[in-house]
Amino acid sequence: MREPLILRMLSALDARTRLGVAGFLAVALLLVPVLHLALPADSAFHVSTYAITLLGKIMCYAIVAVAMDLIWGYGGILSLGHGIFFALGGYAFGMYLMRQIGRDGSYQSDLPDFMVFLDWKELPWYWTGSDSFLWVALLVVLVPALVAFVFGYFAFRSRIKGVYFSIITQALTYAAMLLFFRNETGFGGNNGFTDFKRVLGYTITSSETRLVLFGLTATVLAFTFMFARWLVASKYGRVLTAIRDAESRVMFIGYDPLWFKLFIWTLSAVLCGIAGALYVPQVGIINPSEMSVANSIEIAIWVAVGGRGTLIGPIVGAFVVNLAKSWFTVSFPEYWLFFLGLLFIVVTLMLPQGLVGLWKTLRGTQGAKA
Repeated sequence: MREPLILRMLSALDARTRLGVAGFLAVALLLVPVLHLALPADSAFHVSTYAITLLGKIMCYAIVAVAMDLIWGYGGILSLGHGIFFALGGYAFGMYLMRQIGRDGSYQSDLPDFMVFLDWKELPWYWTGSDSFLWVALLVVLVPALVAFVFGYFAFRSRIKGVYFSIITQALTYAAMLLFFRNETGFGGNNGFTDFKRVLGYTITSSETRLVLFGLTATVLAFTFMFARWLVASKYGRVLTAIRDAESRVMFIGYDPLWFKLFIWTLSAVLCGIAGALYVPQVGIINPSEMSVANSIEIAIWVAVGGRGTLIGPIVGAFVVNLAKSWFTVSFPEYWLFFLGLLFIVVTLMLPQGLVGLWKTLRGTQGAKA
């Protein structure tokens, strides 16, 4: 009898990593809810609703960062347009949230407010079934997967790689952003989807709902990390790494890189779509700006800062960069982009292995002294 996947995933982790994952889940699923619900708001140990929303958002970004590391760190495929898959997952789940508003909107109509404002008389055909949670959950996975598979198949079959592939992904994301900005597409134009009321019948702004979304996001992040560690340690992961390092040699010994690259590319897109679906109910909005080229470049920066090809590094990078962003955009909003650019340059020139690589170097130095 074959061993269950979860056990194989756990066996791919060393004892220290398993302990770290367990500690992370204990904090996210037990400690944070207690500190939020049981302690008064004026307590020094109280975790505020703002903090829960911020950390939940960053964990969604961390899932995207791991997805990027799978294709860039292990597959050698640099995408500068991964924001499209994140946004597609967000829009798919946003459709469900918009339908859950019902007649509680400003116009008290069964149609979303933006459709009433634009004088739409009925829902477009592609909104069919959007009031079903299960159908929308399927769309969250299938839509990014389909877009990624079709794009990736033609790109990888044509052996487009390197900077040319990166530029094409930028163009794809930019074209999608312009499309979603149009009111005629039925996705809310430049305002996108917002003013959500409920999810699965529960008030979306209640503390309990936010904690459930926070805990679910933490669980998905932990599962994504463990699955990615298992995948890159498997035979498939070793072949993928070999394709990254010497694609021609892998072809000469009988492997077809197309399907290896296409699988990891599509899987990465699916993970981004799931992250986008978790992001929308916590942040409360999804609009075409999520598809901007700048956002997609930021994803690559998270991975570079943390350390690509490490899986834990991108998670660290996502937290470090986005916590810094939250502070900078409040204290020094006009300097954030300068800081981000400087950070990327410093990491590229002085820390090519990122923060995780720096940590390993410092530990090695201390070990040698001891």
